[in-house]
Amino acid sequence: MEDKKYYYVYILSAKINGTLYIGVTGNLVVRVLEHRLKMKKGFSEKYDLFRLVYYEVFEYIDLAIKREKQLKKWNREWKIALIEKENKEWRDLLPDIADKELIMNMTDMIVENKEMYEE
Repeated sequence: MEDKKYYYVYILSAKINGTLYIGVTGNLVVRVLEHRLKMKKGFSEKYDLFRLVYYEVFEYIDLAIKREKQLKKWNREWKIALIEKENKEWRDLLPDIADKELIMNMTDMIVENKEMYEE
């Protein structure tokens, strides 16, 4: 039996009401860790966006991409309201979806394969 694949739209920030980054991925834990480890140059690396403050789950990648594009067009106040509806304290949600051991193992795997991220 095949495992079901899910896709995620997520929002990162460094602090409450801080700069926001919206992305889409097929592996939320790995992608958040890639942001934290600054494995890819870009917006989230420049602004040190590491805290997973919001995410949504989708069964189909096309729906996830559509939602990501929609959220990126929203004004800042709407995005903040969306985050605070589910996460008033702007807690880091990564520990809610992955235990400490998995996070450490995935971090090690990403670091060991850092050549994949080099341009």
